[in-house]
Amino acid sequence: MPSQFFPPTSESTADGLLAVGGDLSPEWLLDAYRHGIFPWPIYEGEPMLWWSPDPRAILPLDALHISRRLKRTLRSNKFQVTSDQAFADVLTGCATGPGREGGTWLMDDMIEAYTAIHKLGHAHSVEVWLEGKLVGGVYGIAIGGLFSAESMFYRERDASKVALAHLVAHLNACGYHLLDVQQWTPHTGRLGAVEISREEYLKRLAVAVDLRVAFGKKLLTQP
Repeated sequence: MPSQFFPPTSESTADGLLAVGGDLSPEWLLDAYRHGIFPWPIYEGEPMLWWSPDPRAILPLDALHISRRLKRTLRSNKFQVTSDQAFADVLTGCATGPGREGGTWLMDDMIEAYTAIHKLGHAHSVEVWLEGKLVGGVYGIAIGGLFSAESMFYRERDASKVALAHLVAHLNACGYHLLDVQQWTPHTGRLGAVEISREEYLKRLAVAVDLRVAFGKKLLTQP
């Protein structure tokens, strides 16, 4: 079904810019993610920019790279891991934390928008704790069998990777089919992210968003 608010993704510019303007209401955001589009502002106070890059980066759910050091950390049970217990704090960490990874675009209106769709059950977080303090996390958008990972942060070494490892294990246990990371970077590449064409991504997306999959209230398994 065509988007209610956006032109076809084939009309994106060479760098993936599809549209300028609009708003960050739940209707706009959920419509965007259902059609392979995401918001990414450049300057606060400027009109919102919407993107659909080609190629697109995904993290295959069976291909997360866990280093030997991370395996040791996971086995040590050094951290405690939860889900949806501190969503707002994870967003704040991603926006301002010293170890934010891809979170500098999280401006106040974006935080408000993602908090609103979290309350609707379409945005989730995984939190990592050390001695009762939040030291890392990841959050993203869930629609059907799609999970679009938006940003993660850490305040202790490996905490964000621990969050991601638990997220991937949970998504597999729940039956998710597609983990979107939007753009390939050396960091996401080291974790196992790969690029596919936008056409291929949209094919997989169309299948994923129609699946009856629920994130649930707690993590189902461990990595």
